[in-house]
Formats: sequence, C-alpha cells, structure tokens
Amino acid sequence: MPYLSLTSWSLHRSLGPLRMTQWDEGAQTHIMEEVPQPDLIQLLDLPRLAKARGIQALDICHFHFPSTSSEYLASLRQAFVDHGVEFYTLLVDYGDISTANAVRHQADIGFIERWIDIASQVGAKTVRVVAGEAHPADRDGLQRAAVSLQQLSKHAKNRGVTVVTENFRSLTSTAANCVYLHDACGGELGFVCDFGNFKGSDKYDAIAALLPFAVSVHGKAQYDDHGMPDEAEYRRCLDLVREAGFAGPITLVYDAPGDEWEGIARIQRIVEDYL
Repeated sequence: MPYLSLTSWSLHRSLGPLRMTQWDEGAQTHIMEEVPQPDLIQLLDLPRLAKARGIQALDICHFHFPSTSSEYLASLRQAFVDHGVEFYTLLVDYGDISTANAVRHQADIGFIERWIDIASQVGAKTVRVVAGEAHPADRDGLQRAAVSLQQLSKHAKNRGVTVVTENFRSLTSTAANCVYLHDACGGELGFVCDFGNFKGSDKYDAIAALLPFAVSVHGKAQYDDHGMPDEAEYRRCLDLVREAGFAGPITLVYDAPGDEWEGIARIQRIVEDYL
C-alpha cells in the first residue's frame, strides 16, 4: 500500500539557512552561498513533527543539512529511529552529470559521491541524483548521464544505499529520456515521479509511462496565488498512481504562499483518500 511522506522542500521557508552550491564557470570550481532563513524548524525535530501529523517517511534536501559532521549525522539518524519515521530519500539537488565540461563533470561526480557517503551515514534508503541539465535532444548528454548513473549506483551499492533519479530539470523532462535511462541502467534505476515536472499536453501520458519505474512519487499539486491546490487536477494525477498499483511513498510537496503546515495539511487530506 502507498504511504505518506513529506519533503523538506515543503518547509523550505522555515528550515534554514540554505546552503546552495553553484558552478563558477570562470574559476572552474564549486562555490557555496549560504542563504539566510528564519530557522523556525530544526532539522533534528522534523521526524518528530512529521510523526505527529501521521507522516511515515521523509525526503530531505541536501542543502537543508546544517552540518555534516559525524556527530550531527548520528543525532539525525537517531531522531528517525526514535520516532519511527523512515528516511526515504536524500535529495541531492546539485550536479550536472550530463555536462560535456570534463572538469565540472568530475567535480560534480565527486560532490555527489560525498553526499552518497553522507546518506549512508545518516541511514537514508535512497539518494536522488539529478540526471542533468543537457537539452533533452542531446543524445551525448543522455549517454553521459547513463554512464554516470551506473558509476554512482556502484558507489552507493557498496555503502548500502540505492541511487534513484527523477523527472527533474531539462534532460529528464521527457518520458522517453526517463525510459532510456532506466533501460540503460539494466532496469535497476528507480525514479522519483514528480507530478509537477512534466509539462504540456502529454503530461498525464508521461506520468503514466514513468510510474512503472517509480520507487516514490512527489505529489506536487498546482496551486493558486493563495496556496490552494487544483484538487481536480491533483486527483487526476493520483488516479494514475492508483491505476499503476504503486505501493511506495507518496511525498507531499507544498511550494506555494501561506502557512506551510496548513498547505501541507490541505494536500494531505486529498492524498489520504489514495492510501
């Protein structure tokens, strides 16, 4: 049966500061920018807060980690254990493994491998790696991403973690490219299926094509300016999840104005009809 999960991105205005990584093309190196946030919620408290709201699993963005020291990671791992919440996915939101820039490619592989190691330490089940920012028609970029995902999967397997990717950013904006990467990795590459990341008239066909490979679903609704979801559209996506017989975590994604917990609760009430 599907079960409820929550991404830390749904609370990004409360979890802070954000530690955002960028590639400096001129210096050919990574740079990190710390973006101040209200810091209303401590990451260590998130498993407890999720459990109190009937949420069974969490995805955490890498930039929400206030520390990656061994002591902090041990404390975070214990927080999940103490409250009986699953750390399902560590979302690595940086890195372009499809790039033709050999220097950046190697640097990004190293960056992602370090986060795979962190995922292992903190007890995450999977690590979501972005397949890349190459144009969807860039076949060389698609092949570079496939080879890189194979490499990263081996690194993760040795550490008891599974690499997955997502229909996120340019390269995997088409269902055809998602299917290609799945097949190129021997059918062992799992996907996060995000409702909000496929666009256009074929959105629902694309979601249906991806769901057979999906290990988790990011249930992102379409919101109005007041943070209210388009319930009919959201249910259309959730109906596809039900029809596919999906049995993993459905992750609540709230990224609209207004109180974050209230926004999360609005979509949680809808998703609970599908559990």
